[in-house]
Amino acid sequence: MDQSVFIQLSLVLAVAAGVSLVMRLLRQPLVMGYILTGIIVGPSFLHLISDKTAFESFSQIGIALLLFIVGLGLNFAVVRSTGKPVLLTFLAVTIGLGPLGFAACYALGFNVYESLIAALALLFSSTIIVVKSLSDKREQSRLYAQVATGILLVEDVIATIALLFVAAGQGGSDAAANAGILLLKGAGLASALAFLGVYVMPRVTKFFAASQEFLFMFAMAWALGVASVFAAVGFSLEVGALFAGVTLASLPYASEISARLKPMRDFFVALFFIHLGEGIDLQNIANSLWPAVVLAVIVLISKPLLIVATMGMLGYTRQVGYKAAVHLSQISEFSIILVAVAVSSGSAGRQLLDVITLTAMITIAISTYLMQYDDKLYKLVEKRLRIFESAKTKAEHRKKHQYELILFGYHKGGHEFVEAFRDTRKKYVVVDYDPDVIETMERQHIHHIYGDATDMELLEELNVRKAEMVVSTITDYLTNRILVQHIAGRNSKAAFICHADNYDDAAKLYRHGATYVMLPHFIGSERMSSFIKRNGSSRELFDIYRKRHIQSIGKAALN
Repeated sequence: MDQSVFIQLSLVLAVAAGVSLVMRLLRQPLVMGYILTGIIVGPSFLHLISDKTAFESFSQIGIALLLFIVGLGLNFAVVRSTGKPVLLTFLAVTIGLGPLGFAACYALGFNVYESLIAALALLFSSTIIVVKSLSDKREQSRLYAQVATGILLVEDVIATIALLFVAAGQGGSDAAANAGILLLKGAGLASALAFLGVYVMPRVTKFFAASQEFLFMFAMAWALGVASVFAAVGFSLEVGALFAGVTLASLPYASEISARLKPMRDFFVALFFIHLGEGIDLQNIANSLWPAVVLAVIVLISKPLLIVATMGMLGYTRQVGYKAAVHLSQISEFSIILVAVAVSSGSAGRQLLDVITLTAMITIAISTYLMQYDDKLYKLVEKRLRIFESAKTKAEHRKKHQYELILFGYHKGGHEFVEAFRDTRKKYVVVDYDPDVIETMERQHIHHIYGDATDMELLEELNVRKAEMVVSTITDYLTNRILVQHIAGRNSKAAFICHADNYDDAAKLYRHGATYVMLPHFIGSERMSSFIKRNGSSRELFDIYRKRHIQSIGKAALN
């Protein structure tokens, strides 16, 4: 018997909570738990969802909020600098994976047109899966993430145009004309948003920012409104929501808007994955398992290799290329839509839709694990990836500097440390990967290097063996753990100071060899910088502070 949407949602969330608990105990990605929840509540098992329209709307809200928040953190300087690599990488994937996918589908028994549609579907990566992973790991600002996001944006635009041709059956002049009109509409909308972002929004948002609730409501209306406009003219919701966020990215309230929207984003994104899993009918796709496995293997192997090789030739390090490749190693939910349109127009058979749907689920499941454990996997394949790195990049990274004081991260408390470093009159450098922060340091004449704190080759270039003190204002535990392990293994005499968000992380960092771990409520950047000004980089004096701090952490943990 059909239930109200409220009851359906309550039952689905109850199942999702139970499945998420199991996934958490098994230390598996929650995304897989949400998809599994969708399968359980779907037609193959419990059949709890009868109002599919409502749940589809919930999932669309999740997509819009996710991409809107990504747009809020997107920097135009990075977009300009990565534009050429993004286009060349997408072109390389198209040239390499397209013919391979076509040949495989044709060999599996599909006709020429079906093989062409399938090959096209294999090119597109899942924007929402990738962005969700980057958001969970808080790595949206890293170089590989910016490249991956740029490639996803290009794919969304190409997929939207391809959808027009597929909807028109065999294509033709009408489809080409519609695609041209769509591009003109897109250019017009982008120009209008650019004008609003530069001349209107800085003034209007001051009025909204007077109240946090008012700012929240404005942000929601703007995100969903712009996404709806883009969808109405023929683009996807993803593209519209992303542009809505980019329009507000330069405003001083962007970070506050992002912080207030994240809880709502997480809720609706969970419903998106549940909706995705609910659409899977295990009985219909059982016969498509073998073709789907073949296509999944092609995507999971050839696509990452093409991306790593292309980015290596363009001068990126193998780590950046590897991480971008891992995050793009699946096909998109948009691929399913593309094939579904071809099936509805009579151009393709139902079996092709079942095969692509199952291929998407297999690649999404595997890539979720690849993204979660990308750092560990990189260590296993790092040496083998040297063949994809250009000689120029290797030569640049072999160059080593000699810095006595090194600071990772400038945004949170970095200014106080720079002042302390200057007072010591020792050679120092600040490492950051945020282009806005780099620009700020250039204006303030602070010696800096643009780079990622977890890039092993950058750490070698910095030559930490010669450093007296290394400070990290980065609050991410994994990043600080990588730094402290690298430094402890190469320079046991150097003092390593870092941040932690809680006592447990601080205790773990101490066990790994950190000299001092700053907790916001115990000691901050200003007090630590004052200590450096008074005592310099003396390891012995830091050891005294360290003992007192460990005792304090032990007492706090007991309480």
